Amino acid sequence: MNSISQRIADELGVREQQVSATVAMLDEGSTVPFIARYRKEVTGSLDDSQLRTLEERLRYLRELEDRRATILTSIAEQDKLTDELRAAIESADTKNRLEDLYLPYKPKRRTKAQIAREAGLEPLADSLFDNPDQDPDSLAADYVNAEAGFGDAKAVLDGAKFILMERFAEDAELLGALREFLWEQGTLRVAVVDGKEDEGAKFRDYFDHSEPLKKVPSHRALAILRGRNEGVLNYSIVVDGDDDRSRVAAGEQKIAGHWRIKDMGRPADRWLAEVVRWTWRVKLSTHLETELISQVRESAEAEAIQVFASNIKDLLLLAPAGPRPTLGLDPGLRTGVKVAIIDGTGQVTGHGAIFPHAPQNKWDQSIEQLARWCKEHAIELIAIGNGTASRETEKLAAELIRRYPDLNLARIVVNESGASIYSASEFASRELPDLDVTIRGAVSIARRLQDPLAELVKIEPKSIGVGQYQHDVSQVQLARSLDAVVEDCVNGVGVDINTASVPLLARVAGLSQVTAQNIVDYRSQHGIFRNRKQLLDVARLGAKTYEQAAGFLRVASGDNPLDRSSVHPEAYGVVEAIAKASNRSVSDVIGDVAFLRSLDPKQFVTEQFGLPTIKDIIAELEKPGRDPRPEFRFATFEEGVETLKDLKPGMMLEGSVTNVTNFGAFVDIGVHQDGLVHISALSHQFIKDPREVVKAGDIVKVKVMEVDIPRKRIALTMRMDDQPGEAQSGKGDRAERGRSRGDARGSGNSGAGQGGRKNEGKAAPQGAMAGALAQAMASARKNDR
Repeated sequence: MNSISQRIADELGVREQQVSATVAMLDEGSTVPFIARYRKEVTGSLDDSQLRTLEERLRYLRELEDRRATILTSIAEQDKLTDELRAAIESADTKNRLEDLYLPYKPKRRTKAQIAREAGLEPLADSLFDNPDQDPDSLAADYVNAEAGFGDAKAVLDGAKFILMERFAEDAELLGALREFLWEQGTLRVAVVDGKEDEGAKFRDYFDHSEPLKKVPSHRALAILRGRNEGVLNYSIVVDGDDDRSRVAAGEQKIAGHWRIKDMGRPADRWLAEVVRWTWRVKLSTHLETELISQVRESAEAEAIQVFASNIKDLLLLAPAGPRPTLGLDPGLRTGVKVAIIDGTGQVTGHGAIFPHAPQNKWDQSIEQLARWCKEHAIELIAIGNGTASRETEKLAAELIRRYPDLNLARIVVNESGASIYSASEFASRELPDLDVTIRGAVSIARRLQDPLAELVKIEPKSIGVGQYQHDVSQVQLARSLDAVVEDCVNGVGVDINTASVPLLARVAGLSQVTAQNIVDYRSQHGIFRNRKQLLDVARLGAKTYEQAAGFLRVASGDNPLDRSSVHPEAYGVVEAIAKASNRSVSDVIGDVAFLRSLDPKQFVTEQFGLPTIKDIIAELEKPGRDPRPEFRFATFEEGVETLKDLKPGMMLEGSVTNVTNFGAFVDIGVHQDGLVHISALSHQFIKDPREVVKAGDIVKVKVMEVDIPRKRIALTMRMDDQPGEAQSGKGDRAERGRSRGDARGSGNSGAGQGGRKNEGKAAPQGAMAGALAQAMASARKNDR
């Protein structure tokens, strides 16, 4: 059996040495971001994606090894561990195979087969199996034992049948063959539960549905499983012959073939056929169906989690508007619009409320008040939450801009999903103790525009609804995957140590919630950090933590210019050598692109720092602390197109991608309901993954193909030469428009998915940043349709 490192290396297509070195660093406490950025020589330049896969496979294979050891010990303690069995167990490469081998030896409650064996019926079972020429009834007469519960020949034969059934059902080779056969040949057949047609209308595309089991896409699998959980759908796995009573079921044929049981007219053949039939129908059919459905579920969950993780990554890496004074508006009708005034550093400099909408209708007064705030605080941007009354509030902001052009304002609708969770959180109470919960929401909306990454890390990733069936997947696996994405995003961008919040610092490689809080406490007590070395003075931040975190923490205007770059402190000597070789200072070298590009990186390679690291250092010196996120830009939605009724087939509109699933992309076009661009309508070329064409946050041009007002569905295309009325996506995916577009309602998303703000007046995002920030709310609204 290959070592774990070799197996992972084969799976990743890399050398075993790369994997072994990475495993060693992980075991020593190094983080994936640190290894990916600063240990390229050791890993052979494995990227963060490969390292995350390696980490996940390492976890699985170590669990497999632990289970293997437990099984070997258990069988050995029973004195049943043969050399052949040990070899089979040691070569098992999946958990299923391992459990199949262990099944006959697995401690279990007293079975009917065990009772029969205790009554001495195993010789009868063996005799009839080995020699079907014998008459079962005659042979059984010698085994009648009323005291043991086998008072007649029928009871005796039933006992012998249970013995063979258990033996047949616990054969590892047969189980593997049957599982593979059903996977390859099985069809998943789905039907509606009688009387549930009206209640389960949203699942009607699956009321009479079937497709090959191994080809069921993840979104359909999860939709069907949800329908089953809600009591609307039933499903089963069938193969040819299962519906024809005149034929032996395919599973029974496989069992009979494996044990070489044939009906040749001998006295025991009918009895053995009954054993086979009972083995399949009582022991294996349901068991294997459950296993295979679990396999489908696991695969679907893995894909759904990957979709969610990809969307979260796009959301976190949205273009920041930057340190610009911003007015945050949290829209509302009866309760008014809450207003937060945020300066360029994200600090709250004022707050209040206006009542422009019914029933107060203080439209003009609200505009005048906003104008005063904007003048007083030199506001540049207006961030509008996309909840209830968002569209009406966006009109208010538009009127403000028209009346006061000299203010040079820009209005942007951002997503407020999860804002209520943040507002009521313990951290928000500490961060904004003097502000009402409702005002905190407006603060969050404004800060999301300035820096989405810094603000969204304050919210549990699952609450930012940009996934697909997020509540139907493994919550442990989902949390682990999303946490990894957040960690990679935060460390990819870098963190200003003098302005970062505790939640943001806690996502830096090597830092925990405790050390993050200690950094903030140190900052409060001693003033801003002047250099990275001061981190070593922070309580509970030792040398190992410093090694992991220092390169990702920035000191914007400190003592050492390298502290604002991603160059790790351990490599400062390399930069000093570069500067010394040209008789220049480190400060002069930084940013001198022409000089840096004239260097030969090989000249600065040392025993500690190889060529990949030297190249990274020189590239970083060209533009230290550069932000990898895209440039902030604006987009506009069509004036007068505000509701579904305003849409007409053939309209060409601009929209923002709010969510990407494996069957298409959802686009916000400003009508309170996102439209679906099916994967087949994303491009003229065939694509397997919608993310080949679009990602969350993109601004796209779309054409309206179909509007279904009663069902609140919009069919869009990005192929501008498509004509309304042409065939769109197939039936199998149409169901997903109503259930899984996003289907990622976060827990308590500022009302999203909770009623309240679900569909009432979502305003049109105005830029790439705002468009993608609209994901969570857009996704949340779709969950229950």
